[in-house]
Amino acid sequence: MEYSHRSRLLLVCSVLVLCLVTRGARCDELTSDFYDWTCPGVYDVVQQQVFSAMREEPRMGASLLRLHFHDCFVNGCDGSILLDGTDGEKFALPNQNSVRGYEVIDAIKADLENMCPGVVSCADIVAIAAGYGVLFSGGPYYDVLLGRRDGLKANQTGADNGLPSPFEPISSIVQKFADVGLDTKDVVVLSGNSVAIVITKLTTSTRIKFCATSMKMKL
Repeated sequence: MEYSHRSRLLLVCSVLVLCLVTRGARCDELTSDFYDWTCPGVYDVVQQQVFSAMREEPRMGASLLRLHFHDCFVNGCDGSILLDGTDGEKFALPNQNSVRGYEVIDAIKADLENMCPGVVSCADIVAIAAGYGVLFSGGPYYDVLLGRRDGLKANQTGADNGLPSPFEPISSIVQKFADVGLDTKDVVVLSGNSVAIVITKLTTSTRIKFCATSMKMKL
């Protein structure tokens, strides 16, 4: 992939340390089998669409992961980045010419609505798609915890002011992480040498409390 390591890791990989819960939800309320009874084919649908998209554009895996991170860093992992409107997060400066993959999420949503209407949240679709993006990019598989509710209001100001940029001073990046409850250790952990190495270290670490980290972000 052609993204710089710093950009790819700071703006993309950090989402992988989170158990990715929505604002107000408890970690133990989420589960990887959340849709087993209500929409049992959800993983297959997402997997097929992500695989198809990456076959045409291999970088789409990283793009889906970036989309997920940009969603989670503002208002939590609530899918609000998908909301249309000129005042939405989608049109915030850090997301313009940076975040893509919306059409993949739209295709997944359309398939799922045909199969099990009104069941799977967009926030969960983004989370699952990011997971398969990692897997099909050569990274390890990791369980995606599901049960998020979709946000109904976007926060463009929060995206403009809060999303870290790889081009700003490290002190500013550290501060932005601190603003969502993350410390300098979290920044350092996310500044590894490759996506696969970072993901592997994070998912096997006994020191890092993934759910606690996400709760610090008030997701």
